[in-house]
Formats: sequence, structure tokens, C-alpha cells
Amino acid sequence: MTFHLLVNLASRLGVFVIIAFLLSQTATFKKLILKREVSLGEKIILSLIFGSFGILGTYMGIPIYGALANSRAVGVIIGGLLGGPFVGVLSGLIASLHRWSIDIGGFTAIACAVSTFTEATLAGLIHKRFENGKIRWWHGFAVGTFMELLQMIIILTIAKPFSAAWELVKVIWFPMTFVNSCGIAIFILIIDNIFKEQERVGALQAKLSLDIASETLTYLRKGLNELSAYKAAKIIFDKTDYDAVAITDIEKILAHVGKGEDHHKAGYNFMTKTTKDAINFKEYKLATSKEEINCTEPSCPLESAVVAPLLEGDGVIGCLKLYKVRPNSITSIDIKLAQGLAHMFSTQLELAKAENQAKLLANAERRALQAQINPHFLFNAINTIISVSRKNSDDARKLLIDLSEFFRKNLSAGMELVPLEQEIEHVKAYLSIEQARFGERLKTEFIVESGAASSILVPPLILQPLVENAVKHGIMPKQEGGKVTIKIESTNQGVMVSVEDDGVGMSEEMLENIKKHQASKDRIGLWNVNGRLESYFGKESCLDIHSKHKLGTVVKFFIPYSRMPVMGRENHGA
Repeated sequence: MTFHLLVNLASRLGVFVIIAFLLSQTATFKKLILKREVSLGEKIILSLIFGSFGILGTYMGIPIYGALANSRAVGVIIGGLLGGPFVGVLSGLIASLHRWSIDIGGFTAIACAVSTFTEATLAGLIHKRFENGKIRWWHGFAVGTFMELLQMIIILTIAKPFSAAWELVKVIWFPMTFVNSCGIAIFILIIDNIFKEQERVGALQAKLSLDIASETLTYLRKGLNELSAYKAAKIIFDKTDYDAVAITDIEKILAHVGKGEDHHKAGYNFMTKTTKDAINFKEYKLATSKEEINCTEPSCPLESAVVAPLLEGDGVIGCLKLYKVRPNSITSIDIKLAQGLAHMFSTQLELAKAENQAKLLANAERRALQAQINPHFLFNAINTIISVSRKNSDDARKLLIDLSEFFRKNLSAGMELVPLEQEIEHVKAYLSIEQARFGERLKTEFIVESGAASSILVPPLILQPLVENAVKHGIMPKQEGGKVTIKIESTNQGVMVSVEDDGVGMSEEMLENIKKHQASKDRIGLWNVNGRLESYFGKESCLDIHSKHKLGTVVKFFIPYSRMPVMGRENHGA
């Protein structure tokens, strides 16, 4: 009898499981199971579903000794474990009232109704134990075993006469306990498969989003315009199965790729209320029909879309739109993908804007440093020419020509970078003015390795301030004068530039103060040169200063080939 009952319950459970599996494939049921926050209405729906499973278990029961061996408890216990106390209590109440009402006054009617309600309620309370973790199939098997044994105790306690209850329990306790516990475990496996499917979809979606973001980064870092929007939309279209992809700004279409591109053209104002709502409310919106798409072209095939806003700070700068040709065909996966891509695009555009602003700021700082140097040199040059003009007007005229040529080259077309050879010519013009002042006290030498200065671009006035400091602070204080040597040498990694003098040198304290920017204001040339070198070429190009008191000073800087602008690749015109 026991084996026969076991086989029959198992066969009925198979039908039960098939129904549960088919239900688990519906979008509505998946949505209810996957939601983290379930509303009261949705809890009632879940209670009706699992209560109905309890009723089904009753009707699929096997009559025995005036009672039913059944799988009613499977549905309500699952309801309690998954939905919590509310779902457990309500589904248990539905199934238990049905069991009592179909056999009022029956031998086990009250006992089975009480046990069903008790099992469902306890399962709802056990749900709290797994609220922050996942319920495994073996948890379900253990809970099912405990609940079914509890049901046997309730039957023995309530059903009368006791002798009849005992005979019933002796036959049904093992088949019902084993089969129903297995049913609960199988049901949990079915539910667990819904979560695993969601995880797989999420992983694929994340990979797809990252692939798209990686490929679009090159274009979006240049800002949101028709070209970058088209490239981004084309990448999304090629990598997904959407019928069309569009990107807009806050007024017009920037790009449309796919179905409808013959009339959804770049530059056209968008007409969809859905797009306007996404911009106004700063959240995704759905268009589920052709009417909501609101295209004026009668032959337009697009009938549903998800529109996600592109954000910059607290404002909206545009929208990403994913289209399908079937109405009401946008799924939760489509919505999440649109939101994820829109978020990544927004981040890329914000980073691009920040990067561009950083470049503009660095450029402004470089120009400010350069502007500080020009009047500094001009002031010294004019003083020198004034001094020479008192002695020899012809020499003064020649020096004025040198000075005008110097500034003509330096200020022409607002150059940001100039050839290193031109910098050397600037220095020669400067030294011609200074030699007119110091005469035999100032000697100069240029050691320029062949080819070392050709085709190399550097910031303007990067070399002259170093030579000026050598003359002013090294040679001038020395009674007998001295020599300034300018060297340009090539190495395997770049070009080394050095300015050396055999003047009075500096004390260690003075040298440290200069390196810490704590020296006097007349050393501003060194600080500015150092700032511009670091801005253009990085820290490895900062000034390297060595000096010995009464022996002289050497100032060097290095331009690495890896960061060196060369003529032909850099626009140094207006």
C-alpha cells in the first residue's frame, strides 16, 4: 500500500511540476519573483497563485481511508518561503478554506485545513531567515520534511477517532513527506533557474555594454556632435538586434541608424512626446505603439522604443533611443541596456568635457607664464640699448634691429610652439645685445650637435631666460667676466639642452631656495621655464640645476622623444 501510494503521489507531482515550470516561463511570473520590492497588490497576486497550487494539490489527491493523500502543502509552503508572511498566510488561508469547504464534517477536514494554514504561516516566518540569502533546494527539502511531519502530528491531535487517524498516518506519512519535500525542492530549483537566467542575461548585458562603451570612447571623448553620435549609434546597431538606434541632443536628431533612416535624418527636430518627456523628467520613457512614436511618415516601420536621457551634471544634453518594429516589444532587458549605455555615454561625455577643460586650463597657464617672460626680457633689453646709445648710435641702431627681429619672430601669429633652431637664433639676438653692454667681459659658445635641433618644436622663450640668468646672476657679478656655453645634444631617448656659465655660482642655501621657489622675484624666468617644460613634456623635463660657489652654474633640461612635438605633426601657426 505504501509503495503504491508513493508511486501515485509521485506521478501526480510530475503534473504539478510541469505546470509550475510552464508558469515560471511567463514574463509576469518572472517579474513578480525577481522584484526586490513587491507591492501589496503583487503580494495578493502571488498569494492567489500559490493558493491555487494548494487547491490543485487537493484535487490531485488520492483518496485513502476517508481522507486524501495529497500535495496541497507544496504550493503554500513555497508561497510562504518565497513571498514571506503575508503571502504564506493568505495562500494558506485560501487552500485551507477550500479543503474544509469541499468536505465539511469530513474525518480530516478540520485537521487538514489547520495543518495547511499552519504550514504556510510557518513557511512565511521562515522566509525571514533567508531574507538576505538564497533559499537552496536542500533548504526546501528540509523545511518540507519538517512541515509534513508537523501535519501528521496535527492530524493525530485533531482528527477523531484517534484510531482511524493513526491508521491513516501510518500509511501516508512517508509517501507524503518524501514526495512533497521533493516537490518543494524541485519548485525551488525552478525558481532558482529564473534567478540564474537573470544573472546570465545581466552578465551578457554588462559585457555588451562594456564592449560598446570601449568602442565608442574614441568618438565620444570629442564631445556630442553629429559625427560622434553617428559612430556611437552605428556601433550599437551593429552589436545588437535593434531595428534602429538614434542619438539626439535636446532639440534635434544627431544620428539615426537602421529602419527609418531615410526620413529620420540628422539635423531634423524630433517630434516624439516620449523623447521630450525623457528630457524634461530626466528619466527613461517608453513608446509602445506607432502613435507614441509619432512619426509623420506613414510608411515608418518603427512601432516601439525606449528613450534614455544623456546627462551632464544635473542637466540633460540629449537622448539615446533604441527602436523595434513590433509594437509593445520593449522588454525589461532593453530598458536596462538603454539605461546602462546612457549612463556610460554620459560619463564618457563628462570626462571628455573635463579633459578638454583641463587642456584649455593648461594652455592658458602656459600662455600666462610666457606672457610673464616677454616683458621681463623686453625691460632688460631696452635698458641695455639705452646704455649703448649713449656711446655709439650706430651700434644702438643695430641692436634695435636685432631686438625688433627677435620680437617679430617671437610674436608672429601667436605661436604656441616654435622650432628649437629659432630659439637658438633668439638667444643669439639676445646675446648680441648683452655683449654690446659687457664687451670683452662676456664670452659665448654654442655647441649644437648636427641634427639635434632640427625639426624639433619647443615652447617659445624656453632657452633665453636660462641664458639671461647665466649672464645676469653668473657673469655680471664677476669682475673679470666669464663665459656662457649653450649645448644641444642628442641621446637615445631624446635631446639634452644645457646652459653653463663659469660665473660666481650659488651657495647651497640659494640653490635650495631656487628649487623650492623661495628665491627672489628676479628668478621668475627660471620658475616659468620650469613650469612650461613640465606642462608640455612632463616631470622628467623639469630643470636640473647644479652650482658651486665661485665656480659656476649648469642648468639642464631634457626633451624625451616620446613626448616631443615635431614639425609636420604640430600646427604652430595662427
